Amino acid sequence: RRVPAGTPARVHLRTGATPVAMTRLRELIRSVRQCKTSAEERALIAKESAAIRASLREDEHFMRHRNVAKLMYMHMLGYPTHFGQMECVKLIATAGFPEKRVGYLGLMILLDERQEVTMLVTNSIKNDLAHKNHFIVGLALCALGNICTAEMARDVAPEVAQLLNNRNSYVRKKAALCAIRVVNKVPELADSFLDGAEALLADRHHGVLLAAVTLILRLCDGENETDSETAYGGGGRGRGFGKAGFKKGGGGASSDGDASNDDASSAALTRFRRRVPDLVKILRALLHGAYSAEHDVGGQHDPFLQVKLLRLLRVLGAGDAEASDLMSDCLANVASNVNAGKNAGAAVLYEAVRCVVGVESVGGLRVLAVNVLGRFLADKDNNVRYVALNALAKVVGATGADAQAVQRHRRTIVECVKDGDVTIRRSALNLVYSLVNASNVQTLVPELLDYLEVADLEFKADVAKRVANLCSKFAPSDRYRVDAFVTTLVKGGAFVARDECRSFLALLTNRVELQPYATRALFRAAHEARDDAHFPLIGVACWALGEYGDVAVDVAGTKLFEEPPTALTARDVVDTLRSVLADARAPQDVRRVAMVALAKLAPRFSSDENIKKDCVDAVSAFRASLDLEMQQRSAEFDRVFRVGGDVAAATLERVPPMALRDEVGASASSAADLRMAGAAGGVSDANTADLLGDLLGDVGGGATAANAASGADLLGDLLGDVGGGGGAPLFPSGGAPPPSADPLADLMGGSPLTPGPGAAADPLADLMGGVGAAGGGAPVDPMAGLSLGPGAADLLGSPAAPAPAPAVSSAPVTSVVVPALDKHGVSVAFSCAKPNDSDATATTITASYANANAFFLRRFTLRAAVPKSATLALEPASGGDVSPNGGVVTQVLNVVNPLVDSKPLAMRLQVTWSEEGGEERAETATVTFPSGV
Repeated sequence: RRVPAGTPARVHLRTGATPVAMTRLRELIRSVRQCKTSAEERALIAKESAAIRASLREDEHFMRHRNVAKLMYMHMLGYPTHFGQMECVKLIATAGFPEKRVGYLGLMILLDERQEVTMLVTNSIKNDLAHKNHFIVGLALCALGNICTAEMARDVAPEVAQLLNNRNSYVRKKAALCAIRVVNKVPELADSFLDGAEALLADRHHGVLLAAVTLILRLCDGENETDSETAYGGGGRGRGFGKAGFKKGGGGASSDGDASNDDASSAALTRFRRRVPDLVKILRALLHGAYSAEHDVGGQHDPFLQVKLLRLLRVLGAGDAEASDLMSDCLANVASNVNAGKNAGAAVLYEAVRCVVGVESVGGLRVLAVNVLGRFLADKDNNVRYVALNALAKVVGATGADAQAVQRHRRTIVECVKDGDVTIRRSALNLVYSLVNASNVQTLVPELLDYLEVADLEFKADVAKRVANLCSKFAPSDRYRVDAFVTTLVKGGAFVARDECRSFLALLTNRVELQPYATRALFRAAHEARDDAHFPLIGVACWALGEYGDVAVDVAGTKLFEEPPTALTARDVVDTLRSVLADARAPQDVRRVAMVALAKLAPRFSSDENIKKDCVDAVSAFRASLDLEMQQRSAEFDRVFRVGGDVAAATLERVPPMALRDEVGASASSAADLRMAGAAGGVSDANTADLLGDLLGDVGGGATAANAASGADLLGDLLGDVGGGGGAPLFPSGGAPPPSADPLADLMGGSPLTPGPGAAADPLADLMGGVGAAGGGAPVDPMAGLSLGPGAADLLGSPAAPAPAPAVSSAPVTSVVVPALDKHGVSVAFSCAKPNDSDATATTITASYANANAFFLRRFTLRAAVPKSATLALEPASGGDVSPNGGVVTQVLNVVNPLVDSKPLAMRLQVTWSEEGGEERAETATVTFPSGV
């Protein structure tokens, strides 16, 4: 009952007090708004809560609806209202509609599905579902759609399925929406709603159709519709049209879906694909129907229903060519006739594009969809452009066949990179990266480089990295890659990562013809940009000058076509490095690179004593540096300079070709009964190559591959054979030293370092090179027996002793040469040797690639496969390109064949290379090795 206005407040029979609970909701809201402080508001709410509790204790049922209304307001303010939850249950159990309405509203606001109180209302809800008043039925369905639990869903599912066929459209609509909640909670109940959902497609009421299509989407897609993207709006920005995603096969499984749920979804898909013509008919009626003010939104006839229909068509047409063909004409009609001038039309067009891309549509329809997104890019609204950019990125990523259609809008996309909105710039950048290919790299990379110069700091590092990767992947030539990376260093400054610099330097080590050109280009760039932000550029330039400065000064002999004129002399190179070394602002890493560069140039510019002296003086000046690393390097280089001659030239020679990052791992594959290993295949620790010998280039040419694979005398190869000596192994082929051998003595040339009985070993004296220690006998000279070869008598300040006779293996290593391939002027031969006589299964194969042509063989790669019983590990080749007119590149293959005694080794080969003009060649061969390999 309602208390008429003006009725005096009822006096409590026992206390005589007037309860405050008589306050109306409107008065409570007004009082809360008049509170000036939070404390005043809390006091008011506490007083009102106490009055409500008193009313609840007195069981004043005629005030129950007012108390629940005030509790809902207090709940929205964030105050506890748990003490009034049972009042909602009591209101729902009443017979009147006003009380039920407040009770159901309180149930949905004050409670959730985790509250046990909801179990108490199940019976009341089931009774209300069978009520004659359709408004009360609607209240029960609405409450179920919001707080229904799995137990409640199982209890009310039959009633909800029956209400799908109710005569009242209001009830049918709410029953369809409630069915979605029931299926979400208990997916195995989906089959009970298939018939009712299919029957609703014949309904003429738009609200019922919208609810029916949403229910069918849930049944077919297996997707929790409440968690998925909405039909219209909410793409992360103010004016979005849903998430810009394309799913080829519709949605994924719901959070609690299992195999039975997937089967139910498949059955629903099969069933509703037969209704595609009916769905297309409904969509056509919406497109060409007469104007209806009731359903018109922004000039579109019920865009909410159109979007839902398009989404359902996308799910039904995914993977089904027949269903896709039935809807193709309608989709083309939507894409051609809907006006995107307003938000509603743009939402319909966007969903139509998603549908075209998601189904098995023809190429022309896909091009039309991409053109629609292209029109979105020209819109002035940033939200529309944001949606279009993300959608185009999904199109390019999901279906490569549509990338060509997206390329037509390349200019507009590039303009979006310069937009003032940061989200537009980020989305446009991601799309541009996806669009770059071999045909347009020379157009898009300059645009990206121009943007790199003016980009925000948060974008610079990513843009520089992406540009370097794109040039590495799509550059038309290595010269273009060099030019692009130099420009990246100039415009990217300190934001260019070390990994990208390392990849660029690895490229230079493998491209002999580009080394002078790249060095001069870096020299020019470093002189034009000498500030704190360009130290990565200066560091790379110093490295290149140190490695190739002597050949870069020969401008006349190494100048390439259309290269900018550069007058570069040895004096310019040395002065540049000295200025970097003396720059206190430069990072220590850059100064160390400059020091090494000067040290390397000193023996190469030996013809000019003044330049050589400047190099030596600049390096030696840091022997007293406070930086320990620079001090150590300076002292070491100073000792090398004192020795001079061949030792200095050999120690400071150029870095050998390094493995290119984009070529690593490119040659590993598998066959049916073969195990393939590429150039970057795993190398076991037992077969590790002579890394130090590879690094310093096998000085004198005396070391063999067998020595490298079996642990040869590393320091002997480095220093002891400078004059061209042989590469005899330290120990016999068994690989173990004699029991009495002193490893350090063997390493130092055969002179034991252990002092005699009358001398005390002084570790500090040994470490410092012969400085006497107190209290002992004659100091031990640790370098007494070190053989440094001709001209190396004073490398570490001690006279050189005669080199001991090299140890001779007790069992000579047998070597067999097996020709593998000889075609098109390219020959491949294998030299087989046993690195360890005690292990007959292991074989070291040295592959020699010879080029008899008059042109370079670029990116020369060998792929090899052996039977499953054997293992194969390929070490990096000595170079990526094979020089013309007899040039040779070697590569070591380590093979372990357990069946060496019963079955000869067989190997399948594939050799690939690039000739002049970029022509790719590939040759295959099968090699059978002699027995014992």
